[in-house]
Amino acid sequence: MLWEIFSFWKKNRSNNHIQQSLAKEKFKDLEQLIGTSIKNRTYFIQALVHRSFLEENEDYMFSNERLEYLGDSVLNLIIGEYLFAKFPNEAEGFLTKVRAKMVNRDALNIAAEKIHLADFLLLSSNISQNVISNSKSILSDAFEALIGAIYLDTGLEACTRFIIRVIADPMLEEGEHLIDENYKSQLLEFAQAKKLSTPVYETVEEEGPHHARVFTIEVIIGNIKYGEGRGMSKKSAEQNAAKSALICITKKFS
Repeated sequence: MLWEIFSFWKKNRSNNHIQQSLAKEKFKDLEQLIGTSIKNRTYFIQALVHRSFLEENEDYMFSNERLEYLGDSVLNLIIGEYLFAKFPNEAEGFLTKVRAKMVNRDALNIAAEKIHLADFLLLSSNISQNVISNSKSILSDAFEALIGAIYLDTGLEACTRFIIRVIADPMLEEGEHLIDENYKSQLLEFAQAKKLSTPVYETVEEEGPHHARVFTIEVIIGNIKYGEGRGMSKKSAEQNAAKSALICITKKFS
């Protein structure tokens, strides 16, 4: 992993030859994943630094959060333009819905796993591989930061090629853009159709360190608990709870 390489660098600053050979080898792997040559390695190092890494490495001042912000903006622009060209006869509502699906954490997490981004992240030593695998936020945030790094390093065209190859084209080919995974919306519509109370989401538990928080949320309709969900954010936990509730409530009213 890169964090091992950079730790090695800090301990062996006098051995420039080894530094350079290791850097060249690792960044060559990264270039193959993103499909373009890297000009400024600093952008990509920062894109791979999770904030937990700063707790153990005082030499690093910035995490990937600023690049994540930039990458999010670039991603939305590219996907928006891509869909605008792909679906010339579709209304704004369709385009907005599909874009939201293509840029959400699930989609970005899948894309990050596809390119094995976790193998390159610089993380705190107390974050296990299991936490990374189950944390959509760590991978999706890093993926957006990587987009930000590509944009700063080589521009919009390179970003466009990368995003279309890794996210947009695969989702359209597999028909994923047509699947409605907004379980909260589906549950609300079902409750309204059956003249039930509006679903209420209650947080019943928060656990784990600040950088790897896990939330447990219950969904209640008319004082009855219909489902429970867990997630690395309240939003994902609510969606999981709604999905669980839909299974339960559709059986009850079928």
